[in-house]
Order: sequence, then structure tokens, then C-alpha cells
Amino acid sequence: MKRSLSLMATSTSLKRTLFRVFADAARGPSSAFRRAHSSAAAAPAAEEGPRRLGLGLLGTKDYDEYRREVYGEITHRALFVDAVGTLFVPSQPTAQIYRKIGEKYGVQYSEDEILFRYRWAYGQPWGRSRLRYVDDGRPFWQYIVSSSTGCSDSQYFEELYQYYATDKAWHLCDPNAGTVFKALRKAGVKLAVVSNFDTRLRPVLQALKCDDWFDAMVVSAEVAAEKPNPTIFLKACELLGVKPEDALHVGDDRRNDIWGARDAGCDAWLWGSDVHSFKEVKRGAKEMMERESTVGRITHKADNGRQDGCPWREVWV
Repeated sequence: MKRSLSLMATSTSLKRTLFRVFADAARGPSSAFRRAHSSAAAAPAAEEGPRRLGLGLLGTKDYDEYRREVYGEITHRALFVDAVGTLFVPSQPTAQIYRKIGEKYGVQYSEDEILFRYRWAYGQPWGRSRLRYVDDGRPFWQYIVSSSTGCSDSQYFEELYQYYATDKAWHLCDPNAGTVFKALRKAGVKLAVVSNFDTRLRPVLQALKCDDWFDAMVVSAEVAAEKPNPTIFLKACELLGVKPEDALHVGDDRRNDIWGARDAGCDAWLWGSDVHSFKEVKRGAKEMMERESTVGRITHKADNGRQDGCPWREVWV
């Protein structure tokens, strides 16, 4: 199985590379695109490459037209959804929870200090394993908690860890999500959650009463692949029995969700920019397929300047 997934990913590598380069070039060197990169040094290089290589090789055709040339008719027979930041979000800021629970364990850092230390720790290379989230993810999160708060008390960590496995810690981004997903499934669209998460994801979805909305859950800790690795998206396709080009992924992180999905051959929309609700996802997919008969184009909403991928990496344990 691993060999077949690897062959699927390798066989169209050049096509997908051009696909991603062009998609970025078509959007142009916007300020939002530059902010999607974590360092000032990386931004100019990332901005210059698409302008020089993408437009030089591929001209000025937009993303959807190029996708039609690669895959033919656009169909969305499956919808993949990211978890944290797209399907659900934290109910309270992480630093606030770390501080509140940590007071009885002697945590003295302010919320601002905790947030600063959290961001620093999360940004460091994780050298203990190839993946951050292995099984229950405890070693990684123990490192994050102790680095953020200066407290290594095992009871403190356990209380935090268990808190983020309950519905108290999270709420759904879109209150209409359930209605939309049920309508999509009734129409024959297959649904999956595709997430970089540890093994608590299933209990979290059960606690939020949305686990039965999906035909499959693809969790990085369970499939040994983390976004943006295309393997995790190919696994979702395998579980749902669809081709990558027939799947649409929606997520809030440009690198992990958009580039990762497109590297696997899937379509991808950025949550909070291309779409802001699951009603928009449903409507946009329907309009795109209806316009195929006239070879039209769906016009994605302009990037609204959000910092892709930053906020929701800083909000859980």
C-alpha cells in the first residue's frame, strides 16, 4: 500500500510542481502571500520565484484554467476538511488556559510571556521523531507545555492534555456546518477530515457531535504522514475511493493545506480567504461544475490579508 501511494505521488511530481508554482504566480506577489512566510528572508525569494519561473513558463492563464488543462473537467466528488482552524477552533486563547490551569502548579509567567515562549518552542525543529504527532503526541506536547510555562509538573501537563480532549476546549467555526455536510452527503459527495493531529481528534469530534458527518477521518498520527506531505491526502482519496483530481480540500494554512493538497493533485481552497463558510464551499463547488459546460471560471474571493497558518498553531496542547 505504501509503495502504491509513493508511486502515485511520484508519477505526476513535475505536473504538480508546475501546478503549484502557477497557482501562486497567478495570484501575484500580494502582501498576504508574503506574510504567509515566517521569515523576512524567505519572503522575497518565494515572491520572486513564481514571478520569474511561473509566468515565464506558463503565461497568464489562471489557476482554474490550468487545472482544466491538466485534469480536464473539474468535478468535486469528495470534500476534505482541515480540523483546527477550519472545522473547529479553541474556545479560549491558549496562553489564557495555560496560565489559568497553571496557577495552582506554580506557573508565574504572564499570558504574553507564555504565548511568546509557545511560539518559540513550536517553531523549533522537533528532533525526537520524524513526526510531531506520534500516537497520542504526549512527548511533543510535554515539550511545548514545559517550554511555554517553565513548569514540568506531570499533573499540570495531564490536566491540560485532558482539557484539550473535551468539548470545553473547542467550538465549531461554522454553526451551519452540519446542515451543509448532511446535504452534501445526501447528494453523493464523500466527506473526510484530513488533519495534523494526535489520536485525540476522534474523541474531540465525538465530543463536538460531528464525527458522524464524515465518511473517513485521516489523522496524521494514525497514517504516519503530516501535511503538507501529499501522502496524507492520497490516503484520504484511497479511503473514499476517489481520484485526487476529483477531491476538494478546504483548510486555513496555505502551506499545509493548499500546497499540500495541490501537490497530491487535489483542488484546494483557503478557508478565510477563498471561502468563509461551508455554505460558500457548497455553493462554489456547485457553480464551478455548472459552469464547466461553458468552460467558465469561478472567481475566488480576493485574499483578505490574513496571516495563513499562524493563529491556530498557537492554540492547543
